[in-house]
Parts: sequence; C-alpha cells; structure tokens
Amino acid sequence: MELIEICKNSKKASKDLAKLNSCEKNEILKACANTLLDNTQEIIKANKIDVENAKKNNIKESLIDRLLLDEKRIQAMANGILQIANLEDPLDEYIEMKVLPNGLKVGKKRVAMGVIGIIYEARPNVTSDAFAMCFKASSSVILKGGKEAINSNKAIVDLFRKTIKNLGYNENIVMLIEDTNRETTTKFMKMNNYVDLLIPRGGAGLIKAVIENSTIPVIETGVGNCHIFIDEFANKDKAIDIVLNAKVQRPSVCNAMETLLVHTNIAKEILPEICEKLIENNVEIRGDSTVCEICKNPKMATEDDWKEEFLDYILAIKCVDSIEDAILHIQTYSTGHSEAIITENYTNYNKFVDEIDSAAVYVNASTRFTDGEQFGLGAEIGISTQKLHARGPMGIKEITSYKYIVLGNGQIRN
Repeated sequence: MELIEICKNSKKASKDLAKLNSCEKNEILKACANTLLDNTQEIIKANKIDVENAKKNNIKESLIDRLLLDEKRIQAMANGILQIANLEDPLDEYIEMKVLPNGLKVGKKRVAMGVIGIIYEARPNVTSDAFAMCFKASSSVILKGGKEAINSNKAIVDLFRKTIKNLGYNENIVMLIEDTNRETTTKFMKMNNYVDLLIPRGGAGLIKAVIENSTIPVIETGVGNCHIFIDEFANKDKAIDIVLNAKVQRPSVCNAMETLLVHTNIAKEILPEICEKLIENNVEIRGDSTVCEICKNPKMATEDDWKEEFLDYILAIKCVDSIEDAILHIQTYSTGHSEAIITENYTNYNKFVDEIDSAAVYVNASTRFTDGEQFGLGAEIGISTQKLHARGPMGIKEITSYKYIVLGNGQIRN
C-alpha cells in the first residue's frame, strides 16, 4: 500500500475510533492480547528470520537482545495490553472545571490526538505497546519500525488487524508502513495533513533525523546518556548494588547507566570492588587517569566516551573532587534522561535534585526505574527528554490533548 493511502486510511479510521466507547475499546484490546498468545509460535517464527538476518549483518548482541521475541516476552506483551485495557479511559476526564463570576462553567476535556505516527528501531514489543496505548487514547496509529524487525512487526500488526476486523471494526486503526526505505520514512515525516503527532523511539541518529525533517509536531524521546554519582557520603553496599543493576541488568535500553561519577574521597574504598564486579559481568571499563590507577586494566576514556550512549556492556567512569564537579559534568554531557545520586547526606541530595535538570532525578535508586510501567502509568509510549507537552515516561494521558468546554445559561459578553 502506498504511503499516502496508508495515511488517508488512518485518518478515516481515527474518526471511526472516536465513536467507540470505553467498553468497546477494552474488549478489542483484550481480544488482541489473546491473539498474541494464541499465535505465539507464528510470531516467534517470523522473529527468528529477523534475528538470523541481524546476526548475518553482524549487529551487536545487545541490539539483538532488543530484537528477540520468545514466549516469555510475548506473554509480557499480552500482559501489557491487558494492563492498558484496565486503565481508566483518559477521554472520560474533565480537567480544571471552574465557575466564573458571570456564571459560565469553564473546563477542559481530554480529547484524542487523532492520528499518531511512531518511528522506531529494532524493538518489536514497541509495535504492541504503541498500538495499545494509542488505541486506548482513541487515536489511530501508523507504525514505522526498523527494517531489522520487519517480519516480526508484520506478523504482529497482521494479527491485530485481523482481530479488529473480525470484531466488526475498522482494521485501519492500526497500520504498518512495510516499505523500509529511508526515503519513505522521510516522506512520512512530511504527512502533517494526516498525522497529528510523531514520536520517534530509538537512537540519537533517528531522533535527530526526525526533529530536523518532520513537519509534524514531534515529541523527542529517549536518548539516554544516564549518570550515577557516588557521593563521598554514600552507603557502600547501596552504591554497589545500584551501579550493577543500572549497568548490567539490561544495558541495551535507554535508562541504563552509561557514566559513573565517583567522589575521590571514596574512590579507593569503593571502586576496586565495583570494577571487579563489573568485569565479572563482562563490562568494559573506560576510565580517567584516577580510575586507571585504582582499577585493573581499564581503558583510558576519551572525550567522546563522556558523550556516548553505549547501549552495551561498556561503562565510562570518572572521579570528581566535589558534588559541584559531578553536577557540572552531568550538565555538560547529559541528554536530559535520568540521573542519580547515591548519598546519605541530606544537603547533597537536595542540591543534586535542585540543580540536575533531567526528566527523572533519583536519590539512592537505579536509573532503570525510568519506565512507564514502573512509574505506575500502566505502560509508556516513550520517555520524553523535552519540556513542552510531556516529559519523562509518557502514559496514555500524555498522548491526548484537550479542548475547552464552556457551559452557559444565556450569558453574552458586554
């Protein structure tokens, strides 16, 4: 199907979707969750083709991990859809209703965006999450996944469309752009006559390309050069556990730690054990001169390492002489995603929280919690690193807009 036809069909489907009530939407979502489970082996078969192709193209293991689907992950996708079905319908909400001196009642009502476009890379679980969240928020969705996951994405979207059609509704509520050429992606970014919001999910290159080329309003998401600062007043055991979790638990995601900052007053006490445990978990350490003296066989860090979102078993480590130095480093290199301080000092953690301007700022906890489900949102469409409209993990409310509702009793303006 041609791109223009996809966009026109999605626009029309958004009008049909707007007529559905909460019960109807929830029943469709539950049916789609069951469809995933009933066709698990079909999805895995398609995914194996993508994984084999990725290995032939020498894609690194951490990115193949993002691409891989198995029974457990498909179960998680289905569970995610059911969680979204159980959320309150955002379009049922009225906001800030007040009565003016002239008797007018003025308030806001949440409304659907209309058509939402999602451009993303090799994560087929995003296909399921994005559809379910946009659908719950009463917006049709056009999905443009990466070529690495094309077979997986086709299998998943085809199942959703068949399920929706069999229930008697417009299957164009969810559409997939199957053409994987970059030219098509760029054309998609110009479809502002049909698409109301565009959300890129992926690496820095993808997000930069969308911001620079799109004529559709964009929510910038996800590049995560995340930092953890171990203050001189840190609890050693907490620090070690948090650092290992933030780097090793799943290094290929945007909320994984990429740079560790350590106060020099605690470095000799804590760094040898941290480095040893990181190496045991196959993490390559790139450190400054102080780290190279304290730890075993790290590589000397370069200026580029402080800027990098590795998405891999690589960690940059730097020693700093004060909390001010740590804050300055983060302000210089952060992408505005997630930063953490490990400290038992009340003054220092307040200073860190006040002066670090990222979407999520942690005290004594892993950055891996920056996630819609972990924050109690049910799921997320992405993690916004900008300030306009939405910031941090975006749930279903963040992908709606609003309109003013004004209730009168014959009032006229003088």
